[in-house]
Amino acid sequence: MSLSPNVSPRLAALGVTLLLSLTALPASAATAPAATTEEQRLDRAAPQEILRRSGFDAVAPEFARALGRAHSYGEAKRIVERQGEALWRRAVDRAQGRGPAAGKGEDLSRDDDRPLYWARLGMTRELRQWEPARFGVDEARRGRLIRALEDSSRGHDSIRYPAKDRAGHRLKRILVTGFDPFTLDRDVRISNPSGATALALDGTVIQTADGPARVETAVFPVRWDDFAQGTVERTLRAHLPRVDLFTTISQGRAGRFDIERTNGAWRGGFPDNENLSRTQTVPVTDPGSQPQWTSTTLPYKEIVGARTGRFPVYDNTSVTEIPAGQSAPVVRPDGPTAGSTAREGGGGNYLSNEIAYRATLLRDRLGLHDRLPGGHVHTPILQFGAGNTDPATGQVTDPEFVRNRLDIIAQVKKILTAAMDAPRS
Repeated sequence: MSLSPNVSPRLAALGVTLLLSLTALPASAATAPAATTEEQRLDRAAPQEILRRSGFDAVAPEFARALGRAHSYGEAKRIVERQGEALWRRAVDRAQGRGPAAGKGEDLSRDDDRPLYWARLGMTRELRQWEPARFGVDEARRGRLIRALEDSSRGHDSIRYPAKDRAGHRLKRILVTGFDPFTLDRDVRISNPSGATALALDGTVIQTADGPARVETAVFPVRWDDFAQGTVERTLRAHLPRVDLFTTISQGRAGRFDIERTNGAWRGGFPDNENLSRTQTVPVTDPGSQPQWTSTTLPYKEIVGARTGRFPVYDNTSVTEIPAGQSAPVVRPDGPTAGSTAREGGGGNYLSNEIAYRATLLRDRLGLHDRLPGGHVHTPILQFGAGNTDPATGQVTDPEFVRNRLDIIAQVKKILTAAMDAPRS
């Protein structure tokens, strides 16, 4: 740094002092990670309104204060895990009508999944930019804390099945997964009914023809890289051998449910919530034994034939493949042909198809194909009311939007019941 010869000696000395103080700062203070693309959306008006009207606007500031009191990395990790799990439990309790009464201005409907999403991003942004005064946090350690926060606040660490209910009846076990909102640059107000369903059903018991069944749930990010790093397999592996049925759920087409018959091993490149694109074969461990296709073992005939709600339910058998010996993709309405290469499963080639592919491939690699019903359910797109469709001028909620979400949640519950009631082969 050079100083102009016209600067007074006193100002020159001040400049040197300032330079020395800046260079004395810890390197970590000058290189704190920037907020991610997802986290940067937090400052828009709609997310702030959603947080305020749900009472979740205090979550991130309280988390930051707790982090500031950490005296060691181990203590910070415990704070992250406790507060992440507390956020998940708070969101579940809210969705199921428990927890404190709404405060002044907290009028967002309880079935809403968006407070959990935006509050989590507030927490990860605080954690990403946190610089502890008493100890150092390098990139690897910070990454482990962020992963702990992600897992605990998504229900990944709290999947537990008691052997019996309070009346002493043996409980069947159902595992359900949902997703975060996505396409947020198209409409930042968007909600995901699969995530709302996960919150509404976590820890609940449904009555089936074979007795009560406990539902446990988790929510996954809409990010390609998390899937490549094994978040699905890491979360589901211990539980699939112990459950009686599982289904991954995501948002699909307008006005209909789809039971996806076939899942493909291809990523089509649509941008994720970080605006990253991936076009490639789905990356898995042991790619040498990786199939191009996996299939549902859900009882799709019984589900489609059941009266589950106002939205029609379809057995979707269509895929897009490159036939063996050819180079151009072809749509096959009745499923893939022998030796073909996947380009779209029934659920497309985005992360909804990928979670279905990963979960059913894991089922098969665990030797459970013939005894564990499992697959993917696409819900209808969650739509705003007719006068509230423009994201530039629209409201964050409306009565039709809430009704649609509640109807989807109720219908998923009946789909699960129909699947459990189906005779086992």
